[in-house]
Amino acid sequence: MESYNEMPVMEAPKQSIWRQLKDAIQGTDADYTTIDLKKAIFLLAVPMILELVMESTFAVVDIYFVGQLGSSAVATVGLTETYLFLLYSVAMGLAMAVTAIIARRVGEKDKTGAGKSAVQSIFLSLLISLPFTIAGIFFAKDMLALMGGDQWSLEHGYRYTQWMLGSNAVIVLLFVINAIFRGAGDAAIAMRVLWIANGLNIILDPLLIFGWGPIPAKGIEGAAIATTIGRGIAVGIQLWTLFKGSRHIQVFLTDFVWDASRTINIIKTSLGGVGQMIVAMSSWIFLMRILADVGSEAVAGATIAMRVMLFTLMPAWGLSNAAATLVGQNLGAGNPDRAESSVWKIGFYNMIFLIGVSIVYFFFNRSLVSIFTDDIRVIAIGGEWLRILSYAYFIYGWWMVSVQAFNGSGDTSTPTKINLVFFWLIQIPLAYLLAIHWHWDHSGVFWAVFFSETAVGLFTLWLFRKGKWKLATV
Repeated sequence: MESYNEMPVMEAPKQSIWRQLKDAIQGTDADYTTIDLKKAIFLLAVPMILELVMESTFAVVDIYFVGQLGSSAVATVGLTETYLFLLYSVAMGLAMAVTAIIARRVGEKDKTGAGKSAVQSIFLSLLISLPFTIAGIFFAKDMLALMGGDQWSLEHGYRYTQWMLGSNAVIVLLFVINAIFRGAGDAAIAMRVLWIANGLNIILDPLLIFGWGPIPAKGIEGAAIATTIGRGIAVGIQLWTLFKGSRHIQVFLTDFVWDASRTINIIKTSLGGVGQMIVAMSSWIFLMRILADVGSEAVAGATIAMRVMLFTLMPAWGLSNAAATLVGQNLGAGNPDRAESSVWKIGFYNMIFLIGVSIVYFFFNRSLVSIFTDDIRVIAIGGEWLRILSYAYFIYGWWMVSVQAFNGSGDTSTPTKINLVFFWLIQIPLAYLLAIHWHWDHSGVFWAVFFSETAVGLFTLWLFRKGKWKLATV
């Protein structure tokens, strides 16, 4: 019997690369379970990459403006993000489940079920945002103090924390509704929404931080206000698009009723994803706490290095997200071999890209960090982390794709177990041992991250090859 990729397929004449690029950006009605696999990857990956590049561009621009307020302001952003990482872990875990479920329903040609599941995920988004809202509004100073914030953070920076956590509902909704679009195959919509959100952020950031004309200078608080306005408008556009109907999914007012069975299915599927992200993100909180004991320069250097990493990783994450959609839709269509083939192709593309990134990190690490600060100590610390990561960054690319294959199939529990072992039982104890006990300071934290994430990448890829993820149901 011929395999799916050996069977003759009747297709329209091949389009030029420019036509495919236009289709990828504008959106297309293509069925990703039947069209040429390379074309499917291209149509999904391009908008996902552009979406995340814009997100990371804002993160870099934001830290650039905040960096002009001093290292304490940068450290405040870093410490606030440790709590936001917990929020992101819940939102991203929910988003993983939503992408898998929506992709599976679309692959099964069940658009009604996809729309109803989308509505339940919106309800859950609002529910999980509530505790973070309360904590941020009423306990911002206490939360910064707990993480070792300095006096400036406690007297001035807490307003940034209040805004970011107090308005977190827009962050969660932005994550989850874009996951709906990506799972359905409407990646171009998710891209445009984030471009609007972050374009507004970039314009408002300097206006609200430094002031202009009648607009008063709000300092670090202005950065948070800009982010809230940009993301809030984006969420409004998302909801309008869902009601209006996209190429692959639409919701109706009649769908806005509590559906216990669908909600339970989303929760069950998301538990693994939430656990997966909580383990990974909370390990970062412990690492930042260790760095805070080393000094504010270590926190600032790590924060800037993280922004640089996020910026350079966004194309790789975009490719990985395409893998999740293709795996989910092709499993729903009964094509597990095609699902696996998409992962191997995308993994190879990711590896090539991240080899290029590693070369840049190795030779230009301090130059990259110096864009955001002129503090020699901060530059040295941030540059050192980028250089250490460059030694095996390409392995991280394979880890990203293989994890998204598990998540796209609905098997979110396996990556959770992997993260628990490699991040909690290996990374955190090793970082403490090297940094504090053996007095390697920040270098100990960075080498612990290098070792644990290289090991987790190799192990996850080995587990993916065993193929049990193909049997997952959602």
